[in-house]
Amino acid sequence: MAKLFAVIGNPIEQSRSPELHQAFAKKTGIELTYNKRFAELDAFETSVHDFFQNDGIGMNVTVPFKERAFSLCKQLTERAQIAKAVNTLWMQDGLLYGDNTDGQGLVEAIKALEWPLENSTILIIGAGGATRGVIYPLVHAGVKKIVISNRTIARAEQLVDDIQDAVPQAELLTCGLDQLEGQFDIIINATSASLSGDALILPVELTFKHAYEMAYGKPSSFIQQAQQRGVPCSEGYGMLIGQAIEAFSIWNGVRPNLKDFL
Repeated sequence: MAKLFAVIGNPIEQSRSPELHQAFAKKTGIELTYNKRFAELDAFETSVHDFFQNDGIGMNVTVPFKERAFSLCKQLTERAQIAKAVNTLWMQDGLLYGDNTDGQGLVEAIKALEWPLENSTILIIGAGGATRGVIYPLVHAGVKKIVISNRTIARAEQLVDDIQDAVPQAELLTCGLDQLEGQFDIIINATSASLSGDALILPVELTFKHAYEMAYGKPSSFIQQAQQRGVPCSEGYGMLIGQAIEAFSIWNGVRPNLKDFL
């Protein structure tokens, strides 16, 4: 009998998780069913409970429910605790477990691009949940210094205060968007500016060897500026595949090769 999986969100039509997990299953010979589940804003917890009561094996969580999934879990991985958000759920010994695979997805995408992470210096633009979720995996991949730049610098400072103790081996710094300067191995856009169409201007005082845009599917001013400088760049589709592979591996004990799906 096929294992049952799902992704839950509101909205959910845009999710590409079913096609990714079905592709992984075909590649690895695992029989599964993976569908999309729409949840009303007041019915998320009930929907999750019903899914696992009816033989569900694993569930992915997308917007706007990742923080509520975090609160629902009885057991959390360390990276989920730090992210304060969960995108991957499963039952084990009668308890609901939660993980956040987004950050590891980013790490795997960058590795697939063959951009060096060991001893690197990274600038992340934005201090929201997307940034919170990627710092721990980046540091564990060998990044030695991360600067978080945000329009409201107090938010970036709070993020560093929250996370610094979990990654003592790395230097975490902050700056305002109006203070962008210096040299970086990689810069990552974790803001929604590219999706909203807001201009994110990268000043000439800022130099970088690689540029990663977390969003995907729309032309990005961030990517365009990197291309104008002749800098290798990528949008976030690889991160999407990477986080899905991490979830698939947790549930099935088999890890597909990300490069097979790029």
